[in-house]
Amino acid sequence: MNATDLTQRPAHELLQLYRSGQASPVEATQAVLARIERLNPQINAFCVVDPDAALASARASEVRWQAHRSSGAPVGELEGVPTTIKDLILTRGWPTLRGSRTIDPQQAWDVDAPATARLREAGAVLLGKTTTPEFGCKGETNSPATGITRNPWNTAHTPGGSSGGAAAAVAAGLGPLAVGTDGAGSVRIPAAFCGNVGLKPSFGRVPAYPLSPFGSVAHLGPHTMSVRDAALMMNVLKKPDARDWTSLPPESTDYTVGLEDGIRGLRIAYSPTLGYARNVHPEIAAAVDAGVRQLQALGAHVEQVDPGFDDPLDITTGLWFLGAHTVWSGLTPEQQAVTDPDFRAEAALGAQLSAAQVQQLNLRRGALGSHMRQFMQRYDLLVTPSVAVPAFEARPAGTVPMDPQAMLGWTPFSYPFNLTQQPAITVPCGLTSKGLPMGLQIVGPMFGDALVLRAARAFESVHPVPRPRMG
Repeated sequence: MNATDLTQRPAHELLQLYRSGQASPVEATQAVLARIERLNPQINAFCVVDPDAALASARASEVRWQAHRSSGAPVGELEGVPTTIKDLILTRGWPTLRGSRTIDPQQAWDVDAPATARLREAGAVLLGKTTTPEFGCKGETNSPATGITRNPWNTAHTPGGSSGGAAAAVAAGLGPLAVGTDGAGSVRIPAAFCGNVGLKPSFGRVPAYPLSPFGSVAHLGPHTMSVRDAALMMNVLKKPDARDWTSLPPESTDYTVGLEDGIRGLRIAYSPTLGYARNVHPEIAAAVDAGVRQLQALGAHVEQVDPGFDDPLDITTGLWFLGAHTVWSGLTPEQQAVTDPDFRAEAALGAQLSAAQVQQLNLRRGALGSHMRQFMQRYDLLVTPSVAVPAFEARPAGTVPMDPQAMLGWTPFSYPFNLTQQPAITVPCGLTSKGLPMGLQIVGPMFGDALVLRAARAFESVHPVPRPRMG
């Protein structure tokens, strides 16, 4: 099996190859590392790559696979699969700089976040850390610390953000699995822009530590080449960690069981605009509409209906800007002077909020959450576009003056479901006439993560995930 082929295999296929002895973790890791060396200068998906640590991990995995084939010894659920970690997530032995020049890399880095710890325990081969805008502050990936990250489908365009490095790496074949974070769409936006699968689980299903300064809108979730890979990752990432006091109780669901059961008979609400998105790109609108017809052909009962809430952009950005101001207030004047101008502008907007205004935002958020819990009693799933526009031009930090519309106005389908904490996944639904990916979003009821994955797999079965032509 040639090296390029190994880099284009999703995780579940790599695991099958390891099990049969047709490929090894060392071969796969070497292939991915060679591809990173060749392609990362073009897309800038990584801020840390550690070939020595990755190869050592791969060699240990290879020994475990050999023992498994000879004696049936157990192997980890992701044994030997090349995987990346977003630079907001603590990783033992590597600095977590959060895309910022304000953090000193010369300190002890001896703690794994829950997601990192669970991946190690599952035998994943950690390759390095992927880029993020400073403190994950926006839906594109650029920062004074790491520069501009680019889209593998067209390097003149952004991969989105804030998990842009994670999405670009998966799309470019620089590791089939990546962990990202999603505070207003930061897993789903870049997955849609890069043609990947990206899941934001129910809040608390994947434990976090430390908790995000942006509060309970922030989720962790997988970027993958396939829906099955996302299910495999969720089986690992959902395992409990006592450091997260907001995490959900442990549950025994195997997300790969029932994944192929289809969607016949499910009740799906289809909302092309959520009732307020007025500027959906026409090619995206047409592709999602065609995707919904495919869901109908698979046996789902689809009703075009809006959920019945107003655009909650001001709730999202108000709470987000408050989080930015919280982080900003903890920096010294010298640190503040070297921050991203977009982050600086967000912090300034957050400083303008009074305590009464913040309380009103939280009350309105609660009303929205209650509304959607009731709406989802009538439907099994809600389908929308993932993002209203295809990937736009990659640009330096500070190019566009920061305000709510500039920050998130172009992604009106993502942030409502951070406020409501529901699970939501994006799956590719085609390419624009300019060859850029488009995404369809499937939203589930709270705690309906398995159902969301099952529906995404049904769609993927008739609409395979595309791959960009790079290297």
